[in-house]
Amino acid sequence: MNRIRKGDQVLVITGKNKGQRGEVLRVEGERVFVSNVNLIKRHTKPNPQANQAGGIVEREASIHLSNVQLFNPATNKGERVGTKTLNDGRKVRVFRSSGEVVDA
Repeated sequence: MNRIRKGDQVLVITGKNKGQRGEVLRVEGERVFVSNVNLIKRHTKPNPQANQAGGIVEREASIHLSNVQLFNPATNKGERVGTKTLNDGRKVRVFRSSGEVVDA
């Protein structure tokens, strides 16, 4: 079970973007793409077949999973995440500090 999933709010805990918060756009292996965090400028050629104009495009680059933490709105901090099996057999993610269930 992944600790970080698409749609989660995460906090960057290290690197040049430390302290920034955003939503996970996608997860690829051990790397995540977070909205409006770690922006890079990509120089692209025009592609008339795909109706794409050329120029300088700003987009998100990936961040390693170890550099982000799941954001807990109750404490307003990034926190560690663990897993727990409920009585009905479902596996859910929980915040390690409080034991509060992340998944509804």
